[in-house]
Amino acid sequence: MESLKEKTAKGLFWGALNSGMMQVLNLVFGLFFARMLTPHDYGIVGVLAVFSLIATNLLNSGFMQGLINIRQPTENDYNAVFWFNISVGFFCYVVLFFSAPLIAWFFHSPELVSLSRFLFLGFLVSSFGVTRNAIMYKRIMARERAITGFITLLVSGCVGLALAWRGHAYWSLAWQTVMFGLVQNICRYFYTRRYWRPSFKVDFTPIRRMFPFSVKILFTSIINTVNNNVLTFIFGNLFPMRAVGNFTQAMKWNTMAFNTITGMIEQVAQPVLAEINDERDRERRVFRKMLRFTAFLAFPALFGLSLVAEEFVLVAITDRWIESVPLLKILCVGGAFLSFYTLYQHLIIASGRSDIYLWCTVGQIVVQIVLILLCHSYGIQAMVVVYTLFTVLWLAVWQYYANKLIGITAAEVLRDTVPFMLAAAGVMVVCYFSTMFITVPYVLLPVRVVLAAVLYAGVMKIAKVQMFEECIRFLRKRK
Repeated sequence: MESLKEKTAKGLFWGALNSGMMQVLNLVFGLFFARMLTPHDYGIVGVLAVFSLIATNLLNSGFMQGLINIRQPTENDYNAVFWFNISVGFFCYVVLFFSAPLIAWFFHSPELVSLSRFLFLGFLVSSFGVTRNAIMYKRIMARERAITGFITLLVSGCVGLALAWRGHAYWSLAWQTVMFGLVQNICRYFYTRRYWRPSFKVDFTPIRRMFPFSVKILFTSIINTVNNNVLTFIFGNLFPMRAVGNFTQAMKWNTMAFNTITGMIEQVAQPVLAEINDERDRERRVFRKMLRFTAFLAFPALFGLSLVAEEFVLVAITDRWIESVPLLKILCVGGAFLSFYTLYQHLIIASGRSDIYLWCTVGQIVVQIVLILLCHSYGIQAMVVVYTLFTVLWLAVWQYYANKLIGITAAEVLRDTVPFMLAAAGVMVVCYFSTMFITVPYVLLPVRVVLAAVLYAGVMKIAKVQMFEECIRFLRKRK
């Protein structure tokens, strides 16, 4: 049997590979889509995202996390969650199908009626794969999840691009979403079919048993979804679709960057922390190491994207999207800190305290919406600044509860993360001023990327940072 350390290391490796491949593919497809579609196309699909994501939260209903937290889930546990998810999926689709005219009215876009009814098929299809995804997480099947993600994104992206090439505008993005769910389910079935098969003997007793824990996860997931999409939703009602499209484009690149980091952590965080939940000192050590690993990657990645935002947009998706640059710069700063949210949330879930997870998120979304609406008259950029600042400050609340659960102090967290933040920020400042004389975006972009990477690696090497040395040793072993 592999040790927990070996499982974690392999999980992080395949998580990194999975996130890396996914983001590279997202980058490639994103570049082509951005060149073929308009801000209006992105805006009209972007405003529907919150409805699909909330429906997806209802499908999961927190039972995926519930299954992962069970030490030895039975066939009946999996079967109950499977049929429950499908039932909720059909219910949600019917409700949203008949709500389509109201959605179109709210966003002043009649074309949303037919588009939303088709796009919402994506989460209905996905409802068939939630249980199989829980199996893959539970068994830390990071390699299989990486392959699934690669195939899914490749196939769905190619379908979307083919339709965009033929002039189907925003419909190409809708088809990509639906195909994503379909292909993903096929791959998940292939990898988990030997572990579990559904039966028509349905017993919802496990649902009732997991409900007190899972319902809090459900509400929190919905609130998180609203929180992550609140600006798009508000902008869709207050501003033209073109402005919404520019924000959506900026948010997309920011999300891709920090999802690369969180995607690695999510592969192992909850199952590993749940396994050692009764060993307080060990759990604190593991959590601190995950904090250092996150800081080691998140700060240079997101600060770096903020540094090259303008030349990246000009080179990759043309000056059609130049209005998204200021928004992208601001969002990337907050994105570096968003990577830590995932880690804190998995710690709290693994501790079985879904109530803390719920109320922390409720407080965050309520205060955040109030602050954003108070400054809406100052325009989109001011609202994004407020959103970003509040995101950074709210980490203190999550840290407070982490201290209550495992005894990790704010001083320990700062010692683990601030050096990486300062190193990354210093590197970006040096890169900015040392390359100011370069005016050609096609030259400036690669020069800044390479210079920042070399300088950051050099700082880590000179300072003999243990996290950097461990990563190098692990990569050498993989050769």
